[in-house]
Amino acid sequence: MAGETLALVDWDVFSRARTELGAGFIRILGYFREDGVKSIQAIEEAMRARNATALVIPAHTLKGESLQFGAEPLAALSEHIEKVARRCVETRQAPDELIPDVVRLRPMFEETLAQIDREASPLMQRRPSFGRRPPTVFGQG
Repeated sequence: MAGETLALVDWDVFSRARTELGAGFIRILGYFREDGVKSIQAIEEAMRARNATALVIPAHTLKGESLQFGAEPLAALSEHIEKVARRCVETRQAPDELIPDVVRLRPMFEETLAQIDREASPLMQRRPSFGRRPPTVFGQG
């Protein structure tokens, strides 16, 4: 639907993580970013090689780290990839059925990070200050 943003982050979970991690929040968020990029690269490489075994660990890692920040749709997609990959390992099948899911993974990760960055940015304008007009949304205002 035009103009709507998919809810990729449970902001209550995100806020709890931010509070619990305190001063380490930005550092841990940086690890999520770095590890996420590495996990997605590994998943994509494993998919190109049709190697179900190589899909399991990076999908599992991405799932756990996503849950820590409330990125539940990303965690659910990662978990799906992990479970199907495990089944493929057990049945000795190629993970070809995961192609559409793996294709969705990187854009979902990038949009999730964009939403998190907008929320976590120390420069983010939380409320209009005196004398400044709040930004308008295209078509409104």
